Amino acid sequence: MKDERVAPAWEPISGERQFRLLVQSVVDYAIFMLDPTGVIRSWNAGAARMKGYAADEIIGQHFSSFYTPEDRAAGVPQRALATALSEGKFEAEGWRLRKDGTRFWASVVIDPIRDETGTLRGFAKVTRDITERRKAQQALDEAREALAQAQKMEAVGQLTGGVAHDFNNLLQAISSSLELIEQRLSAGRTDIAPFAATARAAVDRAATLTRRLLAFARRQPLKPERTDLNMLVVGLWDLLGRSVGEEIRLERRLAEPLWPVHADVNQIESALLNLVINARDAMPDGGSVTVETANAVFASGDLVNDPGVEPGDYAVLTVRDSGTGMPPDVLARVFEPFFTTKPIGQGTGLGLSQLYGFARQSGGFVRIDSAVGRGTAVHLHLPRDDAAAEQAAPAPASAAVPAPPTDRAGRGTVLVVEDEELVRMLLVEVLEGDGYTVLEAADGATALARLSEAAAGREGAGEGAGPPVDLLVTDVGLPGLNGRQLAEAAKAHYPDLKVLFLTGYAFQALDDRPGDGEDGLGRNMRLLAKPVAVDAFRAMVRSMLSDG
Repeated sequence: MKDERVAPAWEPISGERQFRLLVQSVVDYAIFMLDPTGVIRSWNAGAARMKGYAADEIIGQHFSSFYTPEDRAAGVPQRALATALSEGKFEAEGWRLRKDGTRFWASVVIDPIRDETGTLRGFAKVTRDITERRKAQQALDEAREALAQAQKMEAVGQLTGGVAHDFNNLLQAISSSLELIEQRLSAGRTDIAPFAATARAAVDRAATLTRRLLAFARRQPLKPERTDLNMLVVGLWDLLGRSVGEEIRLERRLAEPLWPVHADVNQIESALLNLVINARDAMPDGGSVTVETANAVFASGDLVNDPGVEPGDYAVLTVRDSGTGMPPDVLARVFEPFFTTKPIGQGTGLGLSQLYGFARQSGGFVRIDSAVGRGTAVHLHLPRDDAAAEQAAPAPASAAVPAPPTDRAGRGTVLVVEDEELVRMLLVEVLEGDGYTVLEAADGATALARLSEAAAGREGAGEGAGPPVDLLVTDVGLPGLNGRQLAEAAKAHYPDLKVLFLTGYAFQALDDRPGDGEDGLGRNMRLLAKPVAVDAFRAMVRSMLSDG
């Protein structure tokens, strides 16, 4: 047995020695002293373990040596000491360097140390390595985002039948209108305007529905913002109606005025749609679903069953059904992840657990009232947002196009790249009808070949010559080389090339790309969302070709 020297009893230790023993014995925290200029004056075992320096190697060096080069260049160490002096403490997280050059994510606290006269004697600095905790938090955030996307896609899947029904009706309206137009033209009649208007209205309705679905299903980062729940309900009403079908009556009762909330709009939309779908599934023989909003004030005594929730003002979004209701044993488990009473394959059980997590992350809470035979009401409570209203964001450039031109004598060469033959044919027809010279391609590789051919065919073309075409019009969702990749490849050779993107995919193929153009896409790049009106397309082409 190892012989250890142990004091037979507690022996008094001087305050200074006791403090030194305490600090030196801590190995999970780097604890050391700085002089007023930031030079290291003491060093404990935890600091040596964490940063890799022995005391005689680091004492006398400036503490900024632990910071990354980019932080040192930005003056972060100096600002840390200044903040500690002005505010009495500095706290932050960030990357720090070990002796061997590796990085770790650190939680740092710096406190100023003053003597009894108030004179600054230096700083106490405490650092903890929280790299693993940060990784775990990132993994948890990614898992939450994946759950949110799974819930959203489950809702989209539930909508498929209703959307297919709506699209078939719209296609019927378009098909019948075109047949009637053909019949009247064959008979020499020109009174076709009503049928053309019917087809256009059907196209507009289909476009609105498609864009709404794409925006809803799109994977987006969480972004809490000031939100009006009433406006959100009204904006989502068409999709909600399609989700419940014709057998169920959908009603809304919206409070006016309603307090705004600060939360992620996509999460609220996903939660509302899933709640309505759950209500529908609880009423196989039909019934009613009511979406309600209200203001509510909660005191501390009202929240004894909601630990961690702050008393105050809340806006409440409620989905109420007249369905079968839930027995107490089911009600007690509804917030458990993957718990579901639906048959296998008809639900993941993510909906209510995800709603609960979202509500708590937003500072709110969820309550459910249900009884067998009396229906269910789910109440989502979100804290009132008292901040000043944010200015409305400007509409995307794709939504606003120049006025239709009156003179259609187009000049210039346009390369049209579109894999859908009928769409490409119509675009070419419009441009050629306006007087442009048009080249066409069905994919990105062919388009690059057309550019090379056009460049080779120009007289006097040489080093530094401008683009071989005046405008590249390309679909975003091309097979193989997509539209954005095509534009980047073309602009690598011809930086001044103008590009007009056409997309039916809610712009996600162009997301997260830095740019300095009017759309944030890049210089000389613009975007239009399909389906685009012919006059809007003409106007955008004319505007881009006349600009510079």
